[in-house]
Amino acid sequence: MPKKIKARKSAIHGNGVFAIAPLKQGERVIQYKGLLRSHADVDADDSGDVESGHTFLFTLNDDYVIDANYKGNEARWMNHSCDPNCEALIEESEDGNTREDKVFIEALRDIAPGEELVYNYGITLAERHTARLKKIWECRCGSKKCTGTMLQPKR
Repeated sequence: MPKKIKARKSAIHGNGVFAIAPLKQGERVIQYKGLLRSHADVDADDSGDVESGHTFLFTLNDDYVIDANYKGNEARWMNHSCDPNCEALIEESEDGNTREDKVFIEALRDIAPGEELVYNYGITLAERHTARLKKIWECRCGSKKCTGTMLQPKR
């Protein structure tokens, strides 16, 4: 399968992932990879500090988190957007083994070469979304639909 994406500097934030070949709506672009860790292990570490506004952690299910700080691939460089052209989909294991669940990034629409691939991180925090936390998790996507924060509204 020919490589269709490349990580490089982004105008949104730090690094980003860009299409280098056309991508079709519904196409699986990449699997989000990293070290499979328990929530307790991640909480005891500083790789997912809520105060940093930067994370390579992806909540896989109630049992596990994918920590792309370790063994991560290019998917970890994908930026957040309030107007995404991709989405993250969790594929659950057929036998119910939560260790075997996977995350794939899929195109929401056709994407042309040169476009940055972005998805909505869907960050939810248990604590109150204070002005300080919203600033830490500030969104820089530049979209007309930008909410100003990567934090999702409380339900």
